Amino acid sequence: MAKVTVYNAKGDKSNDIEIKDSVFAVEPNQTLVHQVYLALQANARQPWADTKDKSEVRGGGKKPWKQKGTGRARHGSIRSPIWKGGGVTFGPLSIRNYKQKINKKMNRKAVAICLSDKVQDQKFIVLENFGDSGKTKEFAALMEKLPRNGKSTIILTNENNENLFLASRNIPKVHLQRAQDVNVADLLHHQYVITTKEGIEVLENRLS
Repeated sequence: MAKVTVYNAKGDKSNDIEIKDSVFAVEPNQTLVHQVYLALQANARQPWADTKDKSEVRGGGKKPWKQKGTGRARHGSIRSPIWKGGGVTFGPLSIRNYKQKINKKMNRKAVAICLSDKVQDQKFIVLENFGDSGKTKEFAALMEKLPRNGKSTIILTNENNENLFLASRNIPKVHLQRAQDVNVADLLHHQYVITTKEGIEVLENRLS
């Protein structure tokens, strides 16, 4: 089984623990991770762009000029797509659906692959506990002592932790997420992952 180092509340190494290979030592599959990531991005997309066709643009009910005798081209409406201010042909509509389906097994495996990559690169940090003071100064000092080198970090908790939220919300490049909710995009957008033994249990129960 894979092993990771556990740090205490002061940022010092405490001991090593074993973690499941089925979650933290999965063979890499960049194609799968890329597919799941793109699906997550698509599912978060909102169809804001919206255009009107000639039947929806205001005006144009009267024929601009008679059909024959003027020498000009025949037209039936000033809201035709070839007129300035006219409707748009085949333009984007707000009813468009960008959603993509992600199979549960694919999603779980992609998350496990990302976690395995963090473990292999020694960017997966385990703490004995997060503390309960809720003080930003104390938590910032802990973050400085851990081997994260000031890089973007996601903290995975096993439950909602109000004190940890208060302590971490003003620290740059540090974000909070529940272990049961973390996805591929969260892991790819952060270089380091910090959690506790309880957080590891949640990940293993979810992804095994």
